[in-house]
Amino acid sequence: MRPVSGWFADRYGARRIFTLSLLIFTVGSILCGMATSFPMLIATRALQGFGGAMMTPVGRLILIRSFPRSQLVTAMTYMTLPAIVGPVIGPVLGGFLTTYLSWRWIFWVNLPFGLIGIFMALRYIEDTDRDRTVKFDFPGFLMVGFGCVLLQYGIENVGRPTIPAFAIVIVLFAAALLLSGFIRYARTVKSPAVDLTLFRLRTFRIGTLAGGICRVGLNGVPFLLPLMLQVGFGMSPIVSGSLTFVSALSALAVRPIASRLLRVFGFDRVLSWSAIGGAVIVAGFALIGPDTPRWVIMAYVFVFGIARATQFMTSNTLSYSDTPAAQLSRATSLGGVLQQLSVSFGISIAAMLLGVVTLDGSPLTPEKFHITFLIMAFIPLLGLPGFVRLRPEDGQQVSGHIRRQKPI
Repeated sequence: MRPVSGWFADRYGARRIFTLSLLIFTVGSILCGMATSFPMLIATRALQGFGGAMMTPVGRLILIRSFPRSQLVTAMTYMTLPAIVGPVIGPVLGGFLTTYLSWRWIFWVNLPFGLIGIFMALRYIEDTDRDRTVKFDFPGFLMVGFGCVLLQYGIENVGRPTIPAFAIVIVLFAAALLLSGFIRYARTVKSPAVDLTLFRLRTFRIGTLAGGICRVGLNGVPFLLPLMLQVGFGMSPIVSGSLTFVSALSALAVRPIASRLLRVFGFDRVLSWSAIGGAVIVAGFALIGPDTPRWVIMAYVFVFGIARATQFMTSNTLSYSDTPAAQLSRATSLGGVLQQLSVSFGISIAAMLLGVVTLDGSPLTPEKFHITFLIMAFIPLLGLPGFVRLRPEDGQQVSGHIRRQKPI
């Protein structure tokens, strides 16, 4: 639902859609905890996912509209923190709940937060004007949705195939056909499900595409690292979770200095150096072994979290820094899709590479994980050509950075 969340917000009001998505997510969570069979759990998880998919982009839209551009860095910092901290805290909290209570509490714990969120949304969020003239692009929605699903499914099956090789080729070909078909189709309709004209904005294009490619490489680490610690090193889940948890703390450490970094260095330098630093740090995980002191692992994970949080916060802010107000709803929808795909593709590619290095049937030894980390380290560098194309004036009203001209 992410591609069309902006359409729903424009047509029915952002506050109403945000509150409704919170309600659907909360009800879905309760039903998940009450599931008595696997099919019922799948169905209720789909309902929960429906609400969650609408909640994030509409919430981002409300946040961006509520702050002036000069305070967008602060707003996006608060918006990005849950996306960085959540995947780290989630496994630790989930492990605690399942160990000492029940797996059902993984879902029921959402109830109080959902109710608080609904109350605060109705109390504090101002509704926006509605536009009932734009029609819903159902054909485009189907093409984009099925294209993304098939693409991710095909990538995941490269390393650990659950279907024959020829079927993987067909799936990937079908995904390419649907997505390329939508690109042609979008030129013929007035309001397509995904507004591709947004890519004409340099800051949005570089922030979402170059930033997204960089995030793919960095998003593989939260998947690979716990596996290496548990499967490769033989650590328990609770020990592994306690070591990886510190990256959430580093995200909190970046928040107060993000604005200062952009004001001093600008978007181009912060994004370039965080991509290079992130790539070097990802490669450095190949130097960690079973005998590495745990405090060293924690310190290294903390440093990685700083590079990852800096890259995420900066690229997200850049994406909306120069976007006209009239296009914000569609920009947050498309940006949300690309951001979620960077998470999914990061995990899928990491899993695919693990499968490739063990195609001979060998076990997942520390050396196999080291090879995978080294390969993943190249991905953030693929975003550099985009970052270096940024101009000094890009996002200037957000960053406040003024680059001094060199004397002639």
